[in-house]
Amino acid sequence: MKWPEKVTIKEVGPRDGLQNEKKIIPSETKIGWIDSLSETGLSYIEVTSFVNPKWIPQLADSLKVAEGIHRKPGVTYAALVPNLKGLEGALHAKMDEIAVFMSASEGHNRKNINKSIHDTYPVLQETVNLALQEGKKVRGYLSTVFGCPYEGKVPAAQVLSICERLFEMGIEELSLGDTIGIANPRQVEEILEQCLKTFKGARFALHFHDTRGMALANILKALEMGFDTFDSALGGLGGCPYAPGASGNVATDDLVHMLEKMGIDTGINQDKLLDAGYFLQQKMQSKLPSHQMAVYNAAKA
Repeated sequence: MKWPEKVTIKEVGPRDGLQNEKKIIPSETKIGWIDSLSETGLSYIEVTSFVNPKWIPQLADSLKVAEGIHRKPGVTYAALVPNLKGLEGALHAKMDEIAVFMSASEGHNRKNINKSIHDTYPVLQETVNLALQEGKKVRGYLSTVFGCPYEGKVPAAQVLSICERLFEMGIEELSLGDTIGIANPRQVEEILEQCLKTFKGARFALHFHDTRGMALANILKALEMGFDTFDSALGGLGGCPYAPGASGNVATDDLVHMLEKMGIDTGINQDKLLDAGYFLQQKMQSKLPSHQMAVYNAAKA
């Protein structure tokens, strides 16, 4: 078996990780944390989301955070946007890359975006068009690919149809999300095989949540199939406000540990990564749930 020699890890902790935190975290803490992440060797950090603050109060300071961070050359700083208004904020903040999002299931899409899948397409299309006109790369997120909290199993044909529409819009990469952490390696293989057959040469990333402790196993299966880009959040932060019971993302530190032990290059300094996690723990006054942070904390004790 030939494993990828190098893997790209996209850190989504500052956005996807923090959005589910109930206690509002000061902007200065977010800025300090992102700056520490920038020193770890990460090449991609999703900084925030320009959404209506009433939906996600934790990210109401998106502009302040985006403008306050120290941008390190070679690091892509991205932001999630739901529509043209969100894109306006991201452009004002001079984000490097824009991400748009929707769900593979009607139930979750209506909860998350308050629109049907059909009605979401034109909103995303005009957002992608303007972002591309402004010279920005655009990434897409597709949630509930492997299962929906409201509808259960999502038909593969439905997933592929939405993928096709998103690629037609002009997105550069599509991140397939296991929003409620329900996927298993066999299911991952089945869906990814169909994606590879249907979209030859397309760029995919995988976004696994670790609700049932299956995220690393699912990543291992994706690696076997040649996929080399994964989203993660330092310390295992995260969850989805519209997916009851969903816990955090796969932990960046656990993922880096596994890959480096396998001889797969991530370009990330594990010591600096854990230091960045410790910084956030101290500021939040609570321990992060990842395995590597548990080891780190025990050594500090």
